[in-house]
Amino acid sequence: MASSIQTYQRQADQQRRDELIVSHLPLVKHVIGRLVGGLPPGIDVENLESAGVLGLVEAAGKFDPTRNAQFKTFAYLRIRGAILDELRRNSPLPQHMLERVTAIRKAYRTLPQPVTVEALAAATGLPIDEVSDALAAERFAKTVSWEQTAEPNGLGPAAVVDPPDAEAERWESVQQLSEAIESLPPKERMAVTLYYKEDLRLKEIAEVMKLSPSRISRLLSKATFELGEMLKAKSFGGSCLSFARS
Repeated sequence: MASSIQTYQRQADQQRRDELIVSHLPLVKHVIGRLVGGLPPGIDVENLESAGVLGLVEAAGKFDPTRNAQFKTFAYLRIRGAILDELRRNSPLPQHMLERVTAIRKAYRTLPQPVTVEALAAATGLPIDEVSDALAAERFAKTVSWEQTAEPNGLGPAAVVDPPDAEAERWESVQQLSEAIESLPPKERMAVTLYYKEDLRLKEIAEVMKLSPSRISRLLSKATFELGEMLKAKSFGGSCLSFARS
């Protein structure tokens, strides 16, 4: 009898996992759609989709429905992490991009905080768009980025145990982030709002703002970097560019 119950439970669990996977397959394309505009040329999107599906399968297998969490949020993080892992494994930066990143790192160490993309461009002699592209490439090359650990859309991993004053600190952080976003130039502010708050894909933002997806990617890269610098200056978060000042 006990064996029959265990068999039934395993079958029920497997059916639940299968239903979660099938019903959330569109989430994989959604995550890729939010990244694709900022990827280096020549990336195999189908390969990234396969990695995302594997992340979804892993999420379905590890999801505990008894905990107070939504599967979509849990799966989003797993899918995105699997895609970024695949990018890091198979998409080394080309030599010319490595040279730009190196030049930007050197300039970053010499500039007063908060550092701006315009300041980096002036210090390196690179066009602003090339600096933005290098910042985006740098994020993909890193194991952990400011965007992954402190996403303004609330999808960043939560702490296991909150200290007593965590709610007050969280509210202050949200206020500082809101103020920082409001200080961005209009186009960057709109792109950030549509990407993080409205959860639109790069292609959808491009249609709304009448710009190309690559231009939206650069706006987001520039805005994300400068938000990190502004928040770091206020002793919250950190720059998405993890360059040591040594």
